[in-house]
Amino acid sequence: MSIPHLQKSLDALLSDVTTATGHILDRALGGLDITVDEAARLFDASGTDLTVLTAAADYLRKKTVGDVVTYVINRNINFTNVCVKACGFCAFSRGHLGEEGYFLPTEEVIRRAREARDLGATEVCVQAGLAPGMDGWHYVKLCQALKESLPELHIHGFSPEEVLHGSNLTGATIRDYLSALKDAGVGSLPGTSAEILVDEVRDKISPGRITTTKWVELIQTAHDLGIPTTSTIMYGHVENSHHRAVHLEILRDIQKRTGGITEFVPLSFVFEEAPISHRKRIPELRTGASGAEVIKMYAVSRLMLNNWIPNLQVSWVKEGPKLSQIGLMAGANDFGGTLINESISTAAGAGYGQLMKPSQFRNMIREMGRIPGERSTTYKKIKIFESEEETVDLLDEVDNPEERFGSYQRLIRLKDYRFKDFYKDQKNSAPKA
Repeated sequence: MSIPHLQKSLDALLSDVTTATGHILDRALGGLDITVDEAARLFDASGTDLTVLTAAADYLRKKTVGDVVTYVINRNINFTNVCVKACGFCAFSRGHLGEEGYFLPTEEVIRRAREARDLGATEVCVQAGLAPGMDGWHYVKLCQALKESLPELHIHGFSPEEVLHGSNLTGATIRDYLSALKDAGVGSLPGTSAEILVDEVRDKISPGRITTTKWVELIQTAHDLGIPTTSTIMYGHVENSHHRAVHLEILRDIQKRTGGITEFVPLSFVFEEAPISHRKRIPELRTGASGAEVIKMYAVSRLMLNNWIPNLQVSWVKEGPKLSQIGLMAGANDFGGTLINESISTAAGAGYGQLMKPSQFRNMIREMGRIPGERSTTYKKIKIFESEEETVDLLDEVDNPEERFGSYQRLIRLKDYRFKDFYKDQKNSAPKA
């Protein structure tokens, strides 16, 4: 088919691409892994270079994973917001004696999980703060209780920071603690606590956080034990293009060795309520990623990781539905989960996070000319929605999610689950020296 005007316009567009960018994109489209320096250069792309970068990422997405855009029906359960760490980006955590500190008992966690299961969820994501006075085996015992009550639910939990915390509290090795979690029913780990895997950056935004070396060790150990993980990045604060590229290379190298990463999830920094934004002690701190940076993160991630981590997830919680849709044009192929409750980003000032209904996912995916598909945590397709025939999930019929499921702001004001009461009980029940 001859389309002379289009061909002429495309030729003119491509003639404006810089030589360096053209060579990098050509390598990626030819199936080669791009280098750290090449990725860093693409992170600085603008104008026509950015337009063509985005198109190249979309082409690789289509070639690698096709036109199906997936989502998972899940629920987040952040069972405590009390934490011994004070990460500068985290507005979720509270001190152990604070009035807004809470700790959900196991029976409440199970109730929330059962409610999610009854509404069609296949996964619960369990993450929380690092609470002082907590039994080091609590994560394991919580999984055992969840699995005993709801054996069909996939447990996606706990962050590398939490696993390290449990290991330190119990004296168990990281391998032994991960083995205990697996035996208790953990099906996969969130690859969070990553932020930027460059220690000089970590020391600025989260001093005392798990180190890059320890994070890599823990993730690889999980994979060795047959526990898959996701992978993440948090960007838009003090990092630069080179730091981002180094982070992606670390993830790629892990995947080359283990094959245990299910997806990559870029998470832009939510600035509004982050403690470091109020302290004003870091002169170079930015107010989160720009729209252009978000799109470049998806596109460069697709090019750098495509041969090894095929699934790239947009974050509707961080970016909102509209920008997330655009991410589907820049290499992404997954919309994440319904969540039902999201506390960590919400506390930081994100405008979304309560619930994304399955029908909303399907509508947004179809608006972009793609095919919706429900998946499991590990990316097994549960149902592909080839036609536009009306499908109604139980979650679609929830009219007032905050009233039905509660919210983070309501939870921190409840008197029922005060952490200081839990902490007091733990101290009183501890054996006397």
